Amino acid sequence: MRILLSCLQDLRQHTIPAYRFWATYFRNGIAEAGHEFAEIPNVDWAGGCAAKSNDELKVWRETIWTRTLDWVRTELGAGRRLDLFLSYFFPQQIEPSAIAEIKKLGIPCVNFFCDNVREFSSVPSEFKCFDLNWVPEYEAIPMYKVAKVPYLEAPMPCWVAPELRTLPARETESPTFIGSADDLRKQLFSDALNLGAELVVRGPGWSDRSAKHVSPKLRSATSVFRNQLRFARKHGIKSLSYKLQNKVFSTEVIIPAAVIKPPVWGDEYFKVSREARITLGVNRVSTVRTGNRRPLVYSRLRDIEAPMLGACYLTEFTAGLAHLYDLGEEIETYQTAEELAHKIDMLKRDSVRRRRMRGRAQQRALNDHSMAKTLRRILKRLGMELK
Repeated sequence: MRILLSCLQDLRQHTIPAYRFWATYFRNGIAEAGHEFAEIPNVDWAGGCAAKSNDELKVWRETIWTRTLDWVRTELGAGRRLDLFLSYFFPQQIEPSAIAEIKKLGIPCVNFFCDNVREFSSVPSEFKCFDLNWVPEYEAIPMYKVAKVPYLEAPMPCWVAPELRTLPARETESPTFIGSADDLRKQLFSDALNLGAELVVRGPGWSDRSAKHVSPKLRSATSVFRNQLRFARKHGIKSLSYKLQNKVFSTEVIIPAAVIKPPVWGDEYFKVSREARITLGVNRVSTVRTGNRRPLVYSRLRDIEAPMLGACYLTEFTAGLAHLYDLGEEIETYQTAEELAHKIDMLKRDSVRRRRMRGRAQQRALNDHSMAKTLRRILKRLGMELK
């Protein structure tokens, strides 16, 4: 099987949230599944997420999709088959007419998207042009059913190197959360620490000393009103009310310096994730459609990655996790700061259970949640024979 792959490959680093790891996961996952992947040369797919204006985005789409169709036709004309087009597209990157042309050439098109419930209240019309949508969030399934858009619920595409598919020989780190700070995470961990939880955090933004204190610019009442009106028109009155609530009820939360450790990247990230006594996950996110007092919660990539790495994993409960793991046996979950503090304490006292959870979760993730398994399900759903 030869798969044409578009997963945010770029020609230069863009100032958008981290995205480059997706290419690594997709490429290695496809190769390990025994398939070949093809990528269109000199195409900056991530540029469509970095466009600063509608005009810039329009030029990007016209250029990229013309180049894509020309390349696909050239490949097929030279006898080099393309059995599947697998993409990771945001709605603004998609040109439905180009997808239709690719499908006419006999190439089924499948799109993965991982932040459905965070970004959308309904399935974007652009997603309707695909033969199949790969949906990793259990919570997003109702919107796809309502829209009657073809979908496959399948885990996040994750791949870890073979040398990391064993259990760590020792535990060298305290219970650890790796990730950037935001208001929801700060409040959660502050509450847990006040309840006596033992934990450390690693990532940007946790230390108030690292923040640049800039005096806010004074704005006229007219300017403020216009900005709020623009926001309400784009996101709705309810979202504006949530935004104002977040400001009114927000309090400054300072995480003690003693629990803030340096950020980790690359090999060090994998080492800490594996060797932490407990690796912590947080699944709550801030959106324009929910207030911070009742945040949106859904399963994230780390819910696959950490178990694959052999972590003893304690993460925030979401309904979708019960479809991925045997909760309490393979991974542990919490719903409140009190439960987080309690389960950290419970797990840190039981090394035998931690070891057992590591092994069970790792085997479950590697066996049931691999890209190879998902690709088989996609091909079966499309009625395709393996080639």
